[in-house]
Amino acid sequence: MSSKVAFCRLALLLAALTFLAVPALAHFIPRDVTVLSFVKPEGNTLKVLMRVPVKGIEDVEVPRRANEYVDLTRIEPALRDTARVFLLDNLSIYEGDTLLANSNIVAVQFSLESDRSFENYDTALAHITGPPLPADTSIFWEQGILDVLVEYPIQSDRSYFSIDAQFERLALTVITAIRFMPPGGIERVYELEGNAGLVRLDPRWHQAVGRFVVMGFEHILEGIDHLLFLLLLIVPFRRLRTLIPIVTAFTVAHSITLIASAYKLSPQALWFPPLIETLIAMSIVYMALENVVKPNAAARWVITFAFGLVHGFGFSFVLEHTLQFAGSHLLTSLLAFNVGVELGQLLVLVIVVPLLNYMFKHVIAERMGTIILSVIVGHTAWDWMIERFGVLQMFPWPDVTTADLASALRWLFALVALTAGVWLVYVLTQRPGDRKAGEPAE
Repeated sequence: MSSKVAFCRLALLLAALTFLAVPALAHFIPRDVTVLSFVKPEGNTLKVLMRVPVKGIEDVEVPRRANEYVDLTRIEPALRDTARVFLLDNLSIYEGDTLLANSNIVAVQFSLESDRSFENYDTALAHITGPPLPADTSIFWEQGILDVLVEYPIQSDRSYFSIDAQFERLALTVITAIRFMPPGGIERVYELEGNAGLVRLDPRWHQAVGRFVVMGFEHILEGIDHLLFLLLLIVPFRRLRTLIPIVTAFTVAHSITLIASAYKLSPQALWFPPLIETLIAMSIVYMALENVVKPNAAARWVITFAFGLVHGFGFSFVLEHTLQFAGSHLLTSLLAFNVGVELGQLLVLVIVVPLLNYMFKHVIAERMGTIILSVIVGHTAWDWMIERFGVLQMFPWPDVTTADLASALRWLFALVALTAGVWLVYVLTQRPGDRKAGEPAE
Protein backbone atom coordinates (compact mmCIF):
# COMPACT_ATOMS: atom_id res chain seq x y z
CA MET A 1 0.00 0.00 0.00
CA SER A 2 2.84 2.40 0.85
CA SER A 3 4.53 1.75 -2.50
CA LYS A 4 1.29 2.61 -4.34
CA VAL A 5 1.00 5.84 -2.36
CA ALA A 6 4.59 6.74 -3.19
CA PHE A 7 3.98 5.96 -6.85
CA CYS A 8 0.87 8.15 -6.92
CA ARG A 9 2.72 11.00 -5.28
CA LEU A 10 5.55 10.74 -7.82
CA ALA A 11 3.06 10.71 -10.70
CA LEU A 12 1.30 13.79 -9.33
CA LEU A 13 4.64 15.56 -8.90
CA LEU A 14 5.68 14.83 -12.49
CA ALA A 15 2.29 15.97 -13.77
CA ALA A 16 2.56 19.22 -11.82
CA LEU A 17 6.07 19.90 -13.13
CA THR A 18 4.92 19.22 -16.68
CA PHE A 19 1.95 21.53 -16.26
CA LEU A 20 4.16 24.34 -14.91
CA ALA A 21 6.74 23.89 -17.65
CA VAL A 22 4.29 24.13 -20.53
CA PRO A 23 3.64 27.93 -20.32
CA ALA A 24 7.36 28.65 -20.12
CA LEU A 25 8.09 26.55 -23.16
CA ALA A 26 5.10 27.86 -25.06
CA HIS A 27 6.11 31.52 -24.76
CA PHE A 28 8.60 32.27 -27.51
CA ILE A 29 10.96 35.19 -26.91
CA PRO A 30 12.49 36.44 -30.17
CA ARG A 31 16.17 37.24 -30.35
CA ASP A 32 15.78 40.77 -31.68
CA VAL A 33 12.98 43.22 -32.42
CA THR A 34 13.06 46.71 -33.91
CA VAL A 35 10.36 49.21 -32.98
CA LEU A 36 9.95 51.91 -35.62
CA SER A 37 8.37 55.20 -34.62
CA PHE A 38 7.67 58.75 -35.75
CA VAL A 39 7.11 61.54 -33.23
CA LYS A 40 5.60 64.72 -34.69
CA PRO A 41 4.12 67.68 -32.75
CA GLU A 42 1.42 69.54 -34.68
CA GLY A 43 -0.39 72.46 -33.05
CA ASN A 44 -1.82 71.16 -29.78
CA THR A 45 -1.38 67.48 -30.66
CA LEU A 46 1.60 65.18 -30.51
CA LYS A 47 1.28 62.34 -33.02
CA VAL A 48 3.19 59.12 -32.39
CA LEU A 49 3.27 56.39 -35.03
CA MET A 50 4.70 53.04 -33.97
CA ARG A 51 5.35 49.73 -35.70
CA VAL A 52 6.37 46.56 -33.88
CA PRO A 53 6.49 42.88 -34.91
CA VAL A 54 4.12 40.83 -32.75
CA LYS A 55 6.14 37.59 -32.95
CA GLY A 56 7.08 37.87 -29.29
CA ILE A 57 3.65 38.98 -28.04
CA GLU A 58 1.62 35.92 -27.22
CA ASP A 59 -0.10 36.95 -23.99
CA VAL A 60 -3.14 38.27 -25.81
CA GLU A 61 -6.43 36.74 -26.91
CA VAL A 62 -6.47 36.75 -30.70
CA PRO A 63 -9.62 35.83 -32.67
CA ARG A 64 -8.78 33.10 -35.12
CA ARG A 65 -10.43 31.20 -37.89
CA ALA A 66 -10.73 27.42 -37.89
CA ASN A 67 -7.32 26.97 -39.52
CA GLU A 68 -5.54 29.17 -36.92
CA TYR A 69 -5.31 32.14 -39.27
CA VAL A 70 -6.13 35.51 -37.69
CA ASP A 71 -9.74 36.54 -38.07
CA LEU A 72 -9.16 40.00 -39.53
CA THR A 73 -12.84 40.97 -39.19
CA ARG A 74 -12.54 40.84 -35.38
CA ILE A 75 -8.86 41.68 -34.82
CA GLU A 76 -9.11 45.38 -33.93
CA PRO A 77 -9.93 45.00 -30.18
CA ALA A 78 -6.98 42.63 -29.77
CA LEU A 79 -4.69 45.09 -31.56
CA ARG A 80 -5.79 47.94 -29.32
CA ASP A 81 -5.24 45.83 -26.18
CA THR A 82 -1.80 44.83 -27.43
CA ALA A 83 -0.87 48.43 -28.22
CA ARG A 84 -2.03 49.59 -24.79
CA VAL A 85 -0.36 46.85 -22.72
CA PHE A 86 2.91 46.31 -24.61
CA LEU A 87 3.57 49.78 -26.01
CA LEU A 88 1.76 52.63 -24.28
CA ASP A 89 2.09 51.21 -20.76
CA ASN A 90 5.87 51.13 -21.33
CA LEU A 91 6.17 54.51 -23.02
CA SER A 92 6.55 57.83 -21.20
CA ILE A 93 6.60 61.10 -23.12
CA TYR A 94 7.26 64.48 -21.50
CA GLU A 95 6.48 68.01 -22.63
CA GLY A 96 9.12 69.95 -20.76
CA ASP A 97 9.03 68.30 -17.34
CA THR A 98 5.35 67.31 -17.54
CA LEU A 99 4.42 63.70 -18.24
CA LEU A 100 1.86 63.55 -21.04
CA ALA A 101 -1.32 61.71 -20.14
CA ASN A 102 -4.66 61.03 -21.81
CA SER A 103 -3.15 59.17 -24.73
CA ASN A 104 -5.65 58.30 -27.43
CA ILE A 105 -5.23 55.34 -29.76
CA VAL A 106 -6.58 56.84 -32.97
CA ALA A 107 -6.02 53.91 -35.32
CA VAL A 108 -4.44 50.44 -35.47
CA GLN A 109 -3.51 48.17 -38.32
CA PHE A 110 -2.42 44.56 -38.64
CA SER A 111 0.12 44.58 -41.47
CA LEU A 112 2.17 42.14 -43.48
CA GLU A 113 5.91 41.88 -42.91
CA SER A 114 6.44 42.93 -46.52
CA ASP A 115 4.73 46.30 -45.99
CA ARG A 116 7.12 49.26 -46.55
CA SER A 117 4.87 52.15 -45.57
CA PHE A 118 7.05 53.15 -42.58
CA GLU A 119 9.83 54.37 -44.85
CA ASN A 120 8.51 57.92 -44.31
CA TYR A 121 5.96 59.68 -42.13
CA ASP A 122 3.33 60.47 -44.76
CA THR A 123 3.05 56.93 -46.12
CA ALA A 124 3.02 55.49 -42.59
CA LEU A 125 0.20 57.81 -41.54
CA ALA A 126 -1.78 57.05 -44.69
CA HIS A 127 -1.33 53.32 -44.14
CA ILE A 128 -2.43 53.31 -40.49
CA THR A 129 -5.51 55.44 -41.16
CA GLY A 130 -6.31 53.63 -44.40
CA PRO A 131 -8.30 50.45 -45.07
CA PRO A 132 -7.32 47.23 -43.25
CA LEU A 133 -6.06 44.03 -44.82
CA PRO A 134 -8.68 42.17 -46.86
CA ALA A 135 -10.71 39.85 -44.65
CA ASP A 136 -9.69 36.79 -46.67
CA THR A 137 -5.94 37.37 -46.11
CA SER A 138 -4.35 34.22 -44.67
CA ILE A 139 -1.88 35.27 -41.96
CA PHE A 140 -0.84 33.84 -38.61
CA TRP A 141 -0.58 36.14 -35.59
CA GLU A 142 3.18 35.56 -35.29
CA GLN A 143 3.71 36.74 -38.87
CA GLY A 144 2.01 40.11 -38.46
CA ILE A 145 3.10 43.66 -37.71
CA LEU A 146 1.23 45.96 -35.33
CA ASP A 147 0.94 49.57 -36.52
CA VAL A 148 -0.59 52.14 -34.21
CA LEU A 149 -1.29 55.88 -34.26
CA VAL A 150 -1.44 57.56 -30.84
CA GLU A 151 -2.20 61.20 -30.10
CA TYR A 152 -1.40 63.21 -26.97
CA PRO A 153 -2.79 66.67 -26.13
CA ILE A 154 0.07 69.19 -25.70
CA GLN A 155 0.43 72.88 -24.93
CA SER A 156 2.49 73.77 -27.98
CA ASP A 157 4.35 72.07 -30.81
CA ARG A 158 7.32 74.35 -29.98
CA SER A 159 7.83 72.73 -26.59
CA TYR A 160 10.79 70.52 -25.69
CA PHE A 161 9.90 66.83 -25.70
CA SER A 162 11.52 63.82 -24.06
CA ILE A 163 10.80 60.12 -24.35
CA ASP A 164 11.46 57.06 -22.21
CA ALA A 165 10.74 53.84 -24.11
CA GLN A 166 11.01 50.63 -22.08
CA PHE A 167 10.27 47.95 -24.64
CA GLU A 168 12.95 45.48 -23.53
CA ARG A 169 10.34 42.82 -22.68
CA LEU A 170 9.55 42.39 -26.39
CA ALA A 171 12.77 40.48 -27.19
CA LEU A 172 16.26 39.64 -25.99
CA THR A 173 17.55 42.65 -27.93
CA VAL A 174 15.28 45.60 -28.70
CA ILE A 175 16.17 48.57 -30.90
CA THR A 176 13.83 51.56 -30.79
CA ALA A 177 14.26 53.75 -33.87
CA ILE A 178 12.74 57.20 -33.37
CA ARG A 179 12.37 59.91 -36.02
CA PHE A 180 11.49 63.19 -34.32
CA MET A 181 9.96 65.78 -36.66
CA PRO A 182 9.69 69.23 -35.02
CA PRO A 183 7.76 71.93 -36.91
CA GLY A 184 10.02 73.78 -39.32
CA GLY A 185 13.07 72.03 -37.91
CA ILE A 186 15.52 69.38 -38.95
CA GLU A 187 14.38 65.79 -38.51
CA ARG A 188 16.36 64.02 -35.79
CA VAL A 189 16.92 60.28 -35.84
CA TYR A 190 17.59 58.24 -32.71
CA GLU A 191 18.48 54.57 -32.38
CA LEU A 192 18.07 53.40 -28.79
CA GLU A 193 19.24 50.03 -27.52
CA GLY A 194 17.15 48.33 -24.85
CA ASN A 195 16.00 50.74 -22.16
CA ALA A 196 18.05 53.87 -22.86
CA GLY A 197 16.35 55.89 -20.14
CA LEU A 198 15.04 59.41 -20.66
CA VAL A 199 16.08 60.79 -24.06
CA ARG A 200 15.58 64.45 -24.89
CA LEU A 201 14.48 64.63 -28.51
CA ASP A 202 15.65 68.22 -28.99
CA PRO A 203 17.93 68.95 -26.04
CA ARG A 204 18.86 72.43 -24.90
CA TRP A 205 22.55 73.24 -24.82
CA HIS A 206 22.94 72.78 -21.06
CA GLN A 207 21.17 69.41 -21.20
CA ALA A 208 23.55 68.22 -23.92
CA VAL A 209 26.52 69.54 -21.96
CA GLY A 210 25.47 67.71 -18.80
CA ARG A 211 24.96 64.43 -20.63
CA PHE A 212 28.30 64.55 -22.48
CA VAL A 213 30.35 65.66 -19.47
CA VAL A 214 29.09 62.60 -17.60
CA MET A 215 29.73 60.46 -20.67
CA GLY A 216 33.34 61.63 -20.98
CA PHE A 217 33.96 61.17 -17.25
CA GLU A 218 32.61 57.63 -17.32
CA HIS A 219 34.47 56.71 -20.49
CA ILE A 220 37.94 57.63 -19.22
CA LEU A 221 37.33 55.62 -16.06
CA GLU A 222 36.08 52.61 -18.04
CA GLY A 223 38.71 52.75 -20.81
CA ILE A 224 41.49 50.58 -19.42
CA ASP A 225 43.86 51.28 -22.33
CA HIS A 226 43.56 55.06 -21.87
CA LEU A 227 44.07 54.70 -18.11
CA LEU A 228 47.21 52.59 -18.59
CA PHE A 229 48.58 55.13 -21.05
CA LEU A 230 47.92 57.89 -18.50
CA LEU A 231 49.59 55.83 -15.77
CA LEU A 232 52.74 55.40 -17.81
CA LEU A 233 52.77 59.13 -18.55
CA ILE A 234 52.87 60.12 -14.90
CA VAL A 235 54.87 57.30 -13.25
CA PRO A 236 58.32 58.91 -13.72
CA PHE A 237 57.15 62.53 -13.37
CA ARG A 238 54.81 63.29 -10.51
CA ARG A 239 55.38 67.00 -9.91
CA LEU A 240 52.59 69.39 -10.85
CA ARG A 241 54.95 71.62 -12.87
CA THR A 242 55.99 68.64 -14.99
CA LEU A 243 52.55 67.05 -15.34
CA ILE A 244 50.68 70.17 -16.49
CA PRO A 245 52.28 70.41 -19.98
CA ILE A 246 52.06 66.61 -20.43
CA VAL A 247 48.36 66.33 -19.61
CA THR A 248 47.57 69.55 -21.51
CA ALA A 249 49.30 68.20 -24.63
CA PHE A 250 47.26 65.00 -24.44
CA THR A 251 44.04 67.00 -23.99
CA VAL A 252 44.67 69.34 -26.92
CA ALA A 253 45.72 66.52 -29.22
CA HIS A 254 42.79 64.18 -28.62
CA SER A 255 40.40 67.15 -28.86
CA ILE A 256 41.66 67.90 -32.38
CA THR A 257 41.11 64.42 -33.78
CA LEU A 258 37.89 63.86 -31.84
CA ILE A 259 36.30 66.97 -33.35
CA ALA A 260 37.67 66.15 -36.81
CA SER A 261 36.14 62.65 -36.62
CA ALA A 262 32.77 64.00 -35.47
CA TYR A 263 32.67 66.19 -38.57
CA LYS A 264 33.50 63.17 -40.80
CA LEU A 265 37.01 64.39 -41.64
CA SER A 266 38.61 61.06 -40.73
CA PRO A 267 38.63 57.86 -42.82
CA GLN A 268 35.29 56.04 -42.70
CA ALA A 269 36.60 52.66 -43.91
CA LEU A 270 36.07 49.49 -41.87
CA TRP A 271 39.82 48.99 -41.39
CA PHE A 272 40.29 52.35 -39.65
CA PRO A 273 38.96 51.44 -36.14
CA PRO A 274 41.15 48.31 -35.78
CA LEU A 275 44.14 50.33 -37.05
CA ILE A 276 43.59 52.98 -34.38
CA GLU A 277 43.07 50.35 -31.67
CA THR A 278 46.39 48.76 -32.71
CA LEU A 279 48.16 52.12 -32.60
CA ILE A 280 46.72 52.85 -29.15
CA ALA A 281 48.19 49.59 -27.85
CA MET A 282 51.46 50.46 -29.61
CA SER A 283 51.52 53.86 -27.86
CA ILE A 284 51.34 52.13 -24.48
CA VAL A 285 54.16 49.75 -25.45
CA TYR A 286 56.32 52.67 -26.59
CA MET A 287 55.68 54.63 -23.40
CA ALA A 288 56.57 51.57 -21.31
CA LEU A 289 59.86 51.14 -23.20
CA GLU A 290 60.71 54.81 -22.79
CA ASN A 291 60.09 54.60 -19.05
CA VAL A 292 62.41 51.59 -18.81
CA VAL A 293 65.20 53.03 -20.96
CA LYS A 294 65.29 56.77 -20.27
CA PRO A 295 62.27 58.87 -19.34
CA ASN A 296 62.62 62.44 -20.63
CA ALA A 297 60.44 65.02 -18.92
CA ALA A 298 61.33 67.85 -21.28
CA ALA A 299 60.29 65.98 -24.43
CA ARG A 300 57.52 63.81 -23.04
CA TRP A 301 54.74 66.28 -23.77
CA VAL A 302 55.74 66.27 -27.44
CA ILE A 303 55.42 62.47 -27.63
CA THR A 304 52.20 62.70 -25.64
CA PHE A 305 50.77 65.15 -28.16
CA ALA A 306 51.52 62.77 -31.03
CA PHE A 307 49.90 59.81 -29.30
CA GLY A 308 47.03 62.00 -28.12
CA LEU A 309 46.04 62.45 -31.76
CA VAL A 310 45.67 58.67 -32.01
CA HIS A 311 43.72 58.36 -28.77
CA GLY A 312 41.33 61.08 -29.98
CA PHE A 313 40.26 58.81 -32.83
CA GLY A 314 39.66 56.10 -30.23
CA PHE A 315 37.39 58.44 -28.28
CA SER A 316 35.48 59.21 -31.48
CA PHE A 317 34.53 55.54 -31.92
CA VAL A 318 32.76 55.69 -28.55
CA LEU A 319 30.87 58.83 -29.58
CA GLU A 320 29.90 57.53 -33.01
CA HIS A 321 26.60 56.16 -31.70
CA THR A 322 26.00 58.65 -28.87
CA LEU A 323 26.37 61.86 -30.87
CA GLN A 324 22.69 61.41 -31.73
CA PHE A 325 21.95 62.81 -28.25
CA ALA A 326 23.72 66.11 -29.00
CA GLY A 327 20.80 67.54 -30.94
CA SER A 328 21.88 70.75 -32.65
CA HIS A 329 24.76 71.27 -30.20
CA LEU A 330 27.41 69.06 -31.80
CA LEU A 331 30.52 71.16 -31.10
CA THR A 332 29.31 72.07 -27.61
CA SER A 333 28.73 68.39 -26.83
CA LEU A 334 32.19 67.43 -28.11
CA LEU A 335 33.83 70.05 -25.91
CA ALA A 336 31.70 68.88 -22.98
CA PHE A 337 32.85 65.30 -23.58
CA ASN A 338 36.45 66.51 -23.45
CA VAL A 339 35.75 68.32 -20.19
CA GLY A 340 34.39 65.07 -18.77
CA VAL A 341 37.51 63.23 -19.93
CA GLU A 342 39.74 65.80 -18.24
CA LEU A 343 37.76 65.60 -15.00
CA GLY A 344 38.23 61.84 -15.08
CA GLN A 345 41.95 62.25 -15.71
CA LEU A 346 42.20 64.75 -12.85
CA LEU A 347 40.51 62.25 -10.54
CA VAL A 348 43.03 59.60 -11.58
CA LEU A 349 45.93 61.97 -10.97
CA VAL A 350 44.61 62.95 -7.53
CA ILE A 351 44.41 59.26 -6.54
CA VAL A 352 47.42 57.75 -8.32
CA VAL A 353 50.13 60.38 -7.74
CA PRO A 354 50.00 60.24 -3.90
CA LEU A 355 49.92 56.42 -4.06
CA LEU A 356 52.99 56.35 -6.31
CA ASN A 357 54.83 58.83 -4.07
CA TYR A 358 54.06 56.73 -1.02
CA MET A 359 55.09 53.49 -2.74
CA PHE A 360 58.37 54.92 -4.01
CA LYS A 361 59.17 56.35 -0.60
CA HIS A 362 58.26 53.42 1.67
CA VAL A 363 57.99 50.27 -0.47
CA ILE A 364 60.39 50.26 -3.42
CA ALA A 365 63.00 52.51 -4.98
CA GLU A 366 61.61 54.90 -7.57
CA ARG A 367 63.67 53.70 -10.51
CA MET A 368 63.01 50.03 -9.84
CA GLY A 369 59.32 50.64 -9.23
CA THR A 370 59.02 52.60 -12.47
CA ILE A 371 60.66 49.77 -14.42
CA ILE A 372 58.49 47.05 -12.84
CA LEU A 373 55.21 48.93 -13.42
CA SER A 374 56.20 49.81 -16.97
CA VAL A 375 57.17 46.23 -17.83
CA ILE A 376 53.88 44.83 -16.47
CA VAL A 377 51.76 47.39 -18.33
CA GLY A 378 53.89 47.09 -21.47
CA HIS A 379 53.52 43.30 -21.51
CA THR A 380 49.73 43.65 -21.32
CA ALA A 381 49.70 46.24 -24.09
CA TRP A 382 51.96 44.03 -26.23
CA ASP A 383 49.36 41.24 -26.07
CA TRP A 384 46.66 43.75 -27.04
CA MET A 385 48.77 44.99 -29.95
CA ILE A 386 49.28 41.48 -31.33
CA GLU A 387 45.60 40.63 -30.94
CA ARG A 388 44.38 43.87 -32.53
CA PHE A 389 46.89 43.61 -35.36
CA GLY A 390 45.45 40.16 -36.09
CA VAL A 391 42.02 41.75 -36.43
CA LEU A 392 43.46 44.46 -38.67
CA GLN A 393 45.00 41.85 -40.97
CA MET A 394 41.52 40.46 -41.66
CA PHE A 395 40.77 43.54 -43.76
CA PRO A 396 42.17 43.69 -47.31
CA TRP A 397 44.35 46.58 -48.37
CA PRO A 398 42.07 49.39 -49.57
CA ASP A 399 41.97 50.48 -53.19
CA VAL A 400 43.58 53.91 -53.26
CA THR A 401 41.73 56.45 -55.42
CA THR A 402 42.59 60.00 -56.41
CA ALA A 403 40.18 61.30 -53.78
CA ASP A 404 41.92 59.16 -51.14
CA LEU A 405 45.31 60.58 -52.15
CA ALA A 406 43.97 64.13 -51.96
CA SER A 407 42.51 63.48 -48.52
CA ALA A 408 45.77 61.87 -47.36
CA LEU A 409 47.76 64.88 -48.57
CA ARG A 410 45.46 67.26 -46.68
CA TRP A 411 45.95 65.24 -43.50
CA LEU A 412 49.71 65.09 -44.13
CA PHE A 413 49.95 68.86 -44.52
CA ALA A 414 47.87 69.34 -41.38
CA LEU A 415 50.09 66.95 -39.41
CA VAL A 416 53.25 68.66 -40.69
CA ALA A 417 51.86 72.02 -39.61
CA LEU A 418 50.92 70.63 -36.20
CA THR A 419 54.32 69.03 -35.78
CA ALA A 420 56.06 72.26 -36.70
CA GLY A 421 53.91 74.19 -34.26
CA VAL A 422 54.51 71.72 -31.45
CA TRP A 423 58.26 71.70 -32.10
CA LEU A 424 58.34 75.50 -32.11
CA VAL A 425 56.55 75.61 -28.77
CA TYR A 426 58.97 72.98 -27.45
CA VAL A 427 62.01 75.02 -28.52
CA LEU A 428 60.64 78.28 -27.14
CA THR A 429 59.85 76.71 -23.77
CA GLN A 430 63.39 75.46 -23.27
CA ARG A 431 65.47 77.56 -20.94
CA PRO A 432 69.17 77.22 -20.04
CA GLY A 433 68.32 76.73 -16.40
CA ASP A 434 65.88 73.90 -17.00
CA ARG A 435 66.42 70.58 -15.35
CA LYS A 436 68.45 68.14 -17.42
CA ALA A 437 66.43 65.85 -19.67
CA GLY A 438 65.76 62.53 -18.09
CA GLU A 439 66.28 63.68 -14.49
CA PRO A 440 63.52 61.96 -12.49
CA ALA A 441 61.31 63.60 -9.91
CA GLU A 442 62.35 63.32 -6.30
